[in-house]
Amino acid sequence: MRTIAVEAAESVIDLIYANEDTANHADGCCEQLIDRAEYEMGLRFPPSYRRLIEEFGTWDAAPTEFPGLYQTPAGGDSLLGTVAYTLEDREALRLPHHLMVVMHDDVWDVVVLDTSRPDRDGEYPVYAWNPGVLDGGLMEKIADNFGIFALDECRQAIGN
Repeated sequence: MRTIAVEAAESVIDLIYANEDTANHADGCCEQLIDRAEYEMGLRFPPSYRRLIEEFGTWDAAPTEFPGLYQTPAGGDSLLGTVAYTLEDREALRLPHHLMVVMHDDVWDVVVLDTSRPDRDGEYPVYAWNPGVLDGGLMEKIADNFGIFALDECRQAIGN
């Protein structure tokens, strides 16, 4: 089923491929790797983020980097990107378990999906999370879903 969020993710894919002179991407992730990532975090990816991870794994529209999900030869079997950020931030910053880190950014600080608030399409709202505030941090909503967030960020970075 195509939703607004998944349509936005498809637009991100088109935008990245159309601008490969300034945008970069990996080769994407298989279903088994995505399932493992969800298991390790104890959280499920929303459909729009899952679609982008399937296609790219990780990508950027400089200077905006989307860590997604990937592995490197140096990292061996470790899952990097969102999985590593989420697990590390739980430990180091006391990130609440229901938040999934989708980006570390100079402007937004820690960008998270609030998996405790799915909409009818299984998408989660996007927040800027400030870990320096007591009792779970301070959150500012920045998008209704990841697809719209990623499309807005990529358009700004590429200039479309």
